[in-house]
Formats: sequence, C-alpha cells, structure tokens
Amino acid sequence: MAKKPNYQFERIERDRQKAAKLAEKAAAKRSSREAAASDTDADASDTTPKPAD
Repeated sequence: MAKKPNYQFERIERDRQKAAKLAEKAAAKRSSREAAASDTDADASDTTPKPAD
C-alpha cells in the first residue's frame, strides 16, 4: 500500500533546500567581493603618487 503524500512537508523541504543554496551562493559572492576589495585596496595604495621633493 502506498503512503499518503505530504505535500506541505515536501514544499517546506524544497524551500529549505533552496534557501540553503541561495545562502551558500551569497556567502561565496560576499567572500569573492571581499577578496576583490582587498586586492583593489592593496593596488590603490601602491599606485598613490609620491610627492615631489
């Protein structure tokens, strides 16, 4: 005998998995953005014009 489907639970699980995936993508995007910002900051400090004597 087949089990009765629990549509609400299945929908909640799909939504939970989707939210976890989105959070993971957001964290990866944030870390790459921070890495790019730190690279940009380091480059900007190297290219600062030095005062003429």
